[in-house]
Amino acid sequence: MSLPNQKIADTTLHVGVDAGVGTVVLNRPAAINALSFAMLHQLTEALTAFRADPEITEVELSGAGRRGLCAGADVRQLRELVLFDGDVRGFFETEYRLNLLIASYPKPYRARMTGITMGGGMGISVHGSQRVVDATSRLAMPETQIGLFPDVFMSWLLARLPDEVGTHLALTGAGINAADALRLGLADECAGPLPEPDPTLTGDWIAQCYAGNDAAEILGRLGEHADPSARAAAAEIAQRSPLSVAVSLEALRRAAGFADRAAQYEQELALAVRLATGPDLVEGVRAQLVDRDQQPRWAHRSLAEVTRAEVESFFEPLP
Repeated sequence: MSLPNQKIADTTLHVGVDAGVGTVVLNRPAAINALSFAMLHQLTEALTAFRADPEITEVELSGAGRRGLCAGADVRQLRELVLFDGDVRGFFETEYRLNLLIASYPKPYRARMTGITMGGGMGISVHGSQRVVDATSRLAMPETQIGLFPDVFMSWLLARLPDEVGTHLALTGAGINAADALRLGLADECAGPLPEPDPTLTGDWIAQCYAGNDAAEILGRLGEHADPSARAAAAEIAQRSPLSVAVSLEALRRAAGFADRAAQYEQELALAVRLATGPDLVEGVRAQLVDRDQQPRWAHRSLAEVTRAEVESFFEPLP
């Protein structure tokens, strides 16, 4: 059965059908369309209905407002779930199943990645079959800044980028523009003029510094490198959650061994639940988005304090 050929009024997700195209508009512009738990459910329901409807030939996702498609999952809401014993696992299960639905969607799925497209916003766009960027696009996975890891199966994609660029993006949370998104295979077309690529993303220092499995050693090489871009990356990583950086590196290395995204689901879920309910998520979101003092008090003072055994414990399957 088709969805009504009109928008659902008074919701944060507008769903409609226009000439055989199923349309979804994220409608929280004041929050750069951050994905609430309810929105994740609603988007899943809409895409499931579109998939079953023979009259719908393709799907298009966009975001309301001028600031961006989606800033990611609503981590303020996630923080509240953690603080008040809410359904943290259910939040991530819903989000990750949605990502896998998009990755295997049988109809053309066009995501208009205008402006800020980060975190969970990447999960509902980059896994689609038609990813459209423009001169305003800024793509990033900034999760180590709030005590998480580059989730929504982005580690699976980042692990496959050449010359350790994916490791750089994962650990620093650095953003990329439309030109680099196209070059790296994270977008398919650009609407309008194409910006100049970022020259720092092609520097030899990235492959030289980010090799290996020891996050502390990587940080040391970056900090001692002659290229100022490497030293800037070191300064950025040093400000982020040491636990998240170490776990993110391990997640990236293990992601390279998974045949597809679906095979990575159990690891994705275990890491998300454990990091979210661990020592740094509540503090990271507080510092970035609640009090905005930009002074997080991480559980570890440095990467040197994060042990190998501690990192590996996050990868145990959930009961």
